[in-house]
Amino acid sequence: MTAVVAACVLIAFLLGYRYYARYIGNRIYQDQEEILTPAKEFEDGRDFVPTDKHVLFGHHFTSIAGAAPIVGPCVAVYWGWLPGLLWVVLGTIFMGAVHDFGALVVSVREKGRSIADITGKVINSRARLMFLCFVLVLTWLVLAVFAMVIAGLFVSVPGSVLPINVEIIVAVVIGWLIYKKGYGPLIPSLVALGILYLFVWIGSHYPVDLTSMLGWSTEKATNAWIIGLFAYSAIASLLPVWLLLQPRDFINSHQLIVGLGILYLGLFIAHPEFDAPMINTAADGPSIFPLLFVTIACGAISGFHGLVSSGTTSKQISSLSHARPIGYGSMLGEGSLALAAVMAGVAGIALVGECNLAGHDGPVADLNWAVYYDSWANAGNRKASAFVLGGGAFAQEIGIAASIAMTLMAVLVISFAATTLDTATRIQRFIVAELSAAVGIGLFQNRYLATLVAVLPAVALAFVRVPNPSGEGSTEAAYVLWPIFGASNQMMAALTLMVLSLYFWARKRPVLPLVLPMIFVMVITLVSLFIQLTGFLEQSNWFMVGFTSLLLALILWMVLEGLGMVRRIRSGAVGA
Repeated sequence: MTAVVAACVLIAFLLGYRYYARYIGNRIYQDQEEILTPAKEFEDGRDFVPTDKHVLFGHHFTSIAGAAPIVGPCVAVYWGWLPGLLWVVLGTIFMGAVHDFGALVVSVREKGRSIADITGKVINSRARLMFLCFVLVLTWLVLAVFAMVIAGLFVSVPGSVLPINVEIIVAVVIGWLIYKKGYGPLIPSLVALGILYLFVWIGSHYPVDLTSMLGWSTEKATNAWIIGLFAYSAIASLLPVWLLLQPRDFINSHQLIVGLGILYLGLFIAHPEFDAPMINTAADGPSIFPLLFVTIACGAISGFHGLVSSGTTSKQISSLSHARPIGYGSMLGEGSLALAAVMAGVAGIALVGECNLAGHDGPVADLNWAVYYDSWANAGNRKASAFVLGGGAFAQEIGIAASIAMTLMAVLVISFAATTLDTATRIQRFIVAELSAAVGIGLFQNRYLATLVAVLPAVALAFVRVPNPSGEGSTEAAYVLWPIFGASNQMMAALTLMVLSLYFWARKRPVLPLVLPMIFVMVITLVSLFIQLTGFLEQSNWFMVGFTSLLLALILWMVLEGLGMVRRIRSGAVGA
């Protein structure tokens, strides 16, 4: 049953690209038009670099496919297998891919400007300033939490350290071979992929465990990795995109394709039944509406993707016609990853034998969905473990040894989280420079100072401890703020769709395929934020009350600015 359902979803993705992407591209975005792209017009060898379509697909795909499309579905299948599956399919085809595709097209048409900057042209300078502030805060939060997640995985799965770090070195060599020696990208990147898998095997036998090698505590080892990751992301964001970002992401795109191939092949061979109920009627957690839709964020639609489309990808695309496979196609790839995460949670973990599981004293002898998702709290705390365990079980079905299978899944998760980390740092540098220009402070347009501003507040969020909302001890500030990220990220997508709708409506294009997703996502995220605000009020958590209220005020102000623009367009005061 699971294999049949998975096959039907993958076919739906193919049909969505074949028909719906063509309709959107031809009728609204007009993506086949020949224009001078920013990569060619402003080529500088660092940020604006005309790039091979397949290499750029790899960069964009792995930049948006971080840990979120794995973590979100793994948590959301707590409500059963059907709700999450439907949201992944419908959200990906009709919302997320349309959003990513549109943000890329508009940024290319607007000389590589970010979606926040384009907001100033489409609506007004006030809306631009609010969007920039909104993005700035959320990106700091992404940087902090992703660094903490990767550091935690380095400590808990030390076999992943060696392959991840070797991949960085190999990627620099590949970038040099491609851009300085004229080699084609395919063969070097495939060789690099082979080297990566070799070190997955070596790493699983010779793990880099700081707790045993140096006698450090888990906390000290985690903090050391966090500092190292921020240093890496700052340096990587300043390097030319061709030297590390592009080749590393091209390698990762191959890794993701191979990883998905292993997962789906194992699924089709094992052909397990659904271990989870279609809908969990005994759920003790929060209401499925609206939390399901903001829990599975990047696996269906994500505002962060619009930042990647307009922040880095639009500066490297060599032809507008490449926007469809890169923008729409990459989101379908992310939907496929989210689908694999769903299947790992609702079927894969039932194939796992004895394992260790957070929240249980001692090994679990017979893991299944009911044990893993015994409560909402445990579903949230265990995050991506279902993917590592269930995905590893699928990998074992095709003959991969258990220890290597687990390391392979962990490397897959970390690779894309690390890609998101340094891409987000580069985007944040651009946002800091744009915000600096908007308020008339030229100092922070310097890329080194802008990088410091991009990184240091995120470091603070990762290390500064604040009272735990549960009342038990303290925790990192980033984890306290994280519960509102899902809704805020979705709201960023809704605001981006609002800007796209106004942009193309002013040009007399049919915008209903943009307006309907915008309204749906805006409603569910506003409801979610108001529900969370009510919870913070009940807890007397005034810090979160203030922060959530600030976000809601910015959102409502931007919506009002957008409605004002609608009136001006309808009155004929604004045209293309």
